[in-house]
Amino acid sequence: MHSTLNGPSDPSPSAADMPAASSASQDVGDPDFDSFPLMPKGNKYEDFELGQRMTHHWGRTLTQADNVSFSTATCAWLPVHLNVEHARNQGHPDTVLNPMLVLCTAVGLSVEDLSESGGPFLGIDDCVFGSPMYPGDTITASSQVLQMRTSASKPGVGIVTWRTVATNQHGQSVVQFVRTNLVALRAKPATTSPSLKVEEQHVH
Repeated sequence: MHSTLNGPSDPSPSAADMPAASSASQDVGDPDFDSFPLMPKGNKYEDFELGQRMTHHWGRTLTQADNVSFSTATCAWLPVHLNVEHARNQGHPDTVLNPMLVLCTAVGLSVEDLSESGGPFLGIDDCVFGSPMYPGDTITASSQVLQMRTSASKPGVGIVTWRTVATNQHGQSVVQFVRTNLVALRAKPATTSPSLKVEEQHVH
């Protein structure tokens, strides 16, 4: 008499009995990323107006970890940024956040509204640092369009200048600066290129 240790067993289904794999589950290879449509981001030249003001999104709370990482990565070994006892001896309640970290953060907060659509960065002028920032402080920023004109040498782009002011959670100015970028035009370049300029209003 034939028997099995595990009792009666059902025969395993054969390959012929298995349902065919759906086309969705079959290997289709690597995706062709070049065929994916690009989603436009950022403002074009025509989206800006002389004197226009923009409050940038979110803000950013800067931590001691941000400060230490930035200072060591940039070899900024000033003890006021890294030694809390030294900073206190200088009259500060804590280590002072590296001002270049504050500046870079302020520029970063403005990118989505000002320069995300692309175009070479042409520089920062008139950069003034205000109240020092400490770990746990929050920075927010806003900008105003100061100048704009289409480029005479590069058809299809304009040159826009903004003044950006960054403040802490108490409304005190921590840094302000003037930034200029090339900004792509949405429309075909005009035959004439008017230059526009607004009188600056400094924030103290």
